[in-house]
Amino acid sequence: MSAPEFRPAALAMAPTLSAILAVSAGVMLLTSGATPSEPTRFALLLAFAPDLLIEISHFVSSILGLVLLLLAFGLRSRLDGAWWAAVITLAAAALLAIFKGLNWEETALLSLCCLLILPFHEAFPRKAALFRMEITPAWLLSAAAALGGATFCGWWIFNHTEYADKSWMRLMGDQDAARALRSSVAAAIVLLAIGVWRMISTPAMPPVVDDTDPEFDRVRAILAKAEDAEPGANLALLGDKRFLFSASGESFLMFGVRRRSWIALGPPVGRRDERMELFWRFRELADAHAARAGFYALGPDDLPDSVDLGLAIQKTGESAAVPLAAFSLVGRRREVLRRNWRKAGEGGAEFEVLAAGQAPMEALKEISDAWLGHHAGGEKGFSMGGFDPRYVAEFPVAIVRFEGRIVAFATLWTTAHKSAFSMDLMRYSDDAPKNVMDYLFVELLQWGRDEGYLAFEFGMAPLAGLQDRPLAPIMSRVGRLLYERGEEIYNFQGVRRYKDKYDPVWQPRYIAAPRKWAIPFLLADIGLLSSGGVSGLTKRPKRSAT
Repeated sequence: MSAPEFRPAALAMAPTLSAILAVSAGVMLLTSGATPSEPTRFALLLAFAPDLLIEISHFVSSILGLVLLLLAFGLRSRLDGAWWAAVITLAAAALLAIFKGLNWEETALLSLCCLLILPFHEAFPRKAALFRMEITPAWLLSAAAALGGATFCGWWIFNHTEYADKSWMRLMGDQDAARALRSSVAAAIVLLAIGVWRMISTPAMPPVVDDTDPEFDRVRAILAKAEDAEPGANLALLGDKRFLFSASGESFLMFGVRRRSWIALGPPVGRRDERMELFWRFRELADAHAARAGFYALGPDDLPDSVDLGLAIQKTGESAAVPLAAFSLVGRRREVLRRNWRKAGEGGAEFEVLAAGQAPMEALKEISDAWLGHHAGGEKGFSMGGFDPRYVAEFPVAIVRFEGRIVAFATLWTTAHKSAFSMDLMRYSDDAPKNVMDYLFVELLQWGRDEGYLAFEFGMAPLAGLQDRPLAPIMSRVGRLLYERGEEIYNFQGVRRYKDKYDPVWQPRYIAAPRKWAIPFLLADIGLLSSGGVSGLTKRPKRSAT
């Protein structure tokens, strides 16, 4: 394999290997600072180096060892600042090793570590400031264990070193022990200070941003010009989300919190070059709050980033999208759909798309209330929209009139670059024409094509496409069983069959989490967030009065 072919693999491994080198160098410095110097070399050093320089070198080297242990966390997280800090720290520690006790072997090893990290700067693309690095409790505990082990090693060696009858060696050993003790205590104080600082300065959980918050206008502005945003990104306007904004303010990641679960809904929205930074910041922020992070409703394009984040991935279903350029009512496969659409139109149904804020809310609310009376669960949230006049007014609304009255409506999620659009709420009254939804869908597809959209997204078919094979993941097998046998719980197969009438392109959807075992808990919390808690899940439709 040539060097250019080898480099991508080396860059992928560089963050992990750099972290290992930093940890190794840090442990070596802590151990060296806590153990006796080689007497002959130390006596030679005393002949030409002032005592103050020796004391400073010994003292600072132990602190640099602790710094390297903590920088390893930033190196693993691909922080540009951590790379610069590690290179400078290794170079400084290599120089100080000479004045600590003529430890040329230590200088050589530290220099080697520095040289091994040096060529891979591009493997650390994250520009987050080092002071914003969220060092995890586990990493702090590991650093404390390394420091404690080095100190214990030094204590044992000093207590078992024989100086025979040479008084000058005994004196030197006593001074060396005092020097080692000061270095270890200093490193311990620095570690304690970092731990206290971390507890005090842990970033507060971002608040829920609703329409009363000034940040809501920033969310609108980002959605209005986002690159490749999916239609579902419009759920940011629901008013129940928390947000992480990029440093430029031109991207955001939205998420919900339920107990210990922090669940990001979809990928970051905004600029493509800021996606990975927001992914990492969300994971680190959740970890800093001892929460389980989850990334829900990810698509195939998000899988490489999920792998880079070290996440476990589970398929949750498939999403349907109809390419509008290819859609047609011609042919035998479209016969039933064509007949339903034509019959509704000939019967007096009329289609219209009203601009955002122009729909008559009272008429829509009446239809929504009647529709909810026949469906279990009540209004939704988080991953699904609910009827709120303020929220509905954010979007264009497609309506169907019959005999002059609005009998059905759908709120439309549009995108800035017209890559796709979708429906959110879709509701109809009891006196709507039969097959009004087929009529509405066909009209929407034709409207979207005329408006220049490339595709219409039909949304998810939950649990569709999961495999029930002996070697398939257990969650996929359980999901497949529920898909085939759980029609009384949810119309899984019926949803898939209905959307198949439009010959959509099916794409998988995933959930990702740092650990596979956390995914069932995250899915349960997503269901509760979307349904408004246990009471929402158990809410039954209203019975008609007799």
